[in-house]
Amino acid sequence: MTQPDTTAAEVLAVTDETFARDVREQDLPVLVDFWAQWCPPCHVIAPVLAEIAREREGSLLVRKINADDSPVSTRDYGVMSLPTLLLFRGGEPVRSIVGSRPKARLLAELDAALG
Repeated sequence: MTQPDTTAAEVLAVTDETFARDVREQDLPVLVDFWAQWCPPCHVIAPVLAEIAREREGSLLVRKINADDSPVSTRDYGVMSLPTLLLFRGGEPVRSIVGSRPKARLLAELDAALG
């Protein structure tokens, strides 16, 4: 069994306090995963997002924000269900994806929004 590559891109956590710097002020598009510890589908999609972060390193940033710990950002972006993925481009949300989905479908939706 091979060990995971710890030098590859990872899904970094952001908070209400770091959201502007870590998401809105980035040059690259940023996919933000609004999640919670109690949310089973959030745990299902987490490894998929980690794979995407590694595969799209250099062209897409992937971040996660705990909706329970960061209620301001959760409210400000109208997140009503978890997981909700928001794709930011130029500091603004351009696509909302609600719920867990297979990697291929998620990549197709991201590519369509970024295309």
